[in-house]
Amino acid sequence: MTALLREVVTTQPQGFSVAPYAANKRLQVVTLTAETIAAFDESMKEWPVQALEYKPFLRYAVADKLDAISNYTLGKFLNATMQDRNTGAFLLQYEGQPDIEAGELRTEFDIKLSTAVSHLIGLPNHDAMYGKYYARFTVLNEDNSDSYLRQAHRRMELHNDGTYVNERTDFVLMQKLGEAHMEGGDSLLLHVDDWAELDRFYRHPLAKQNIVWGAPKSKNVEIKIEHPIFFEEDKNGKPHMLFIDQFAEPQNMAQGLYLYEMGKSLEEDENFFGVRLPVGTMLVVQNHCWLHGRDKFVAHPQLSRELLRQRGHFTK
Repeated sequence: MTALLREVVTTQPQGFSVAPYAANKRLQVVTLTAETIAAFDESMKEWPVQALEYKPFLRYAVADKLDAISNYTLGKFLNATMQDRNTGAFLLQYEGQPDIEAGELRTEFDIKLSTAVSHLIGLPNHDAMYGKYYARFTVLNEDNSDSYLRQAHRRMELHNDGTYVNERTDFVLMQKLGEAHMEGGDSLLLHVDDWAELDRFYRHPLAKQNIVWGAPKSKNVEIKIEHPIFFEEDKNGKPHMLFIDQFAEPQNMAQGLYLYEMGKSLEEDENFFGVRLPVGTMLVVQNHCWLHGRDKFVAHPQLSRELLRQRGHFTK
C-alpha cells in the first residue's frame, strides 16, 4: 500500500458522516452515528462532569476516547475543517440517544461531548462569566441583563467573540443544552469573505488603528484592552477580525462613525444565514473569519433556552 493510499484510508470518516449545510456549503455538518454515541457514553460513565472540571488533563482523555472510537479520523477532519478558511466551521449532531434519562443527566452527557470536541481542536480559555472552562447561561422571556446575550426579544448583532479579553480566541463552540416554548432564536452566521463591503472597511484608514474594548459587569472582566478590528492576516494574507458593537469604546468622532458604519453594513448584508440548533447539537466556528449572532425569539411566558459556550485557542 502506498503512503498516499494509506493516508486516504486512514482519513475516511469512521463512526461519523459529513455533508455541507444546505444554506451555505462552507458549514460542514458532522453526524456522529448512534454506535459512536453509545460507545462514547459507555466510556464516560466513570467520569462525572465535576471530575472534568477539577482535573484538566481528563478533558484530553475524554477527547482521546471519542477520537479513538472513530479510529482517529474525527480529530483529523475537525482540525482540517477549522484550519481551512474556506470552511472554518462545523455543525456537530448525533444520531440516537445516550443511555440516560432526560434532564440533567442528558446535560452532563452533552457537556462531556462538547468537552471532547473542543479539546480535539484546541484549548478552551477560562470563562470569567461562569468561572469554568465553559459557560452555561439561559435565555428567558424577561431579562434585565447588561448585554444582549440574554435578551430574548431583539436580534443579537453579528460579531466576533474575545474582543475584550487578553486570551486569543480562535474558536467558539455553542451547544444547545435545553429549550422550552422556543420559537425563533436561530444562530446567525456570516463568513468574513462573504461580506459584500469587506474591502471598504478593510482598506479604511482606521482598519488597523487600535480601538478600546471593555465589558459590562456581568462578564467579570474589569480590564480594558486595545486592538484593531483587523488585527492580523492569515497565512494567505486575508484578514482576521475582532469586532463587536456592544463593547467597543470609540475615543473620537472618526472611530465612532467607522464603527457605526461597520455595524450597519454587517446587519444589512444579505449573505448571512440562519442555523437551527436542536438540543445536544453544537456549532463551532473559526472566530476570526466567521461572525455570529442570534435572531430574536418569539415571546412566550415560559420561554427558556439554555446554551453552553466554550471559547479558546488552537493548539495544533
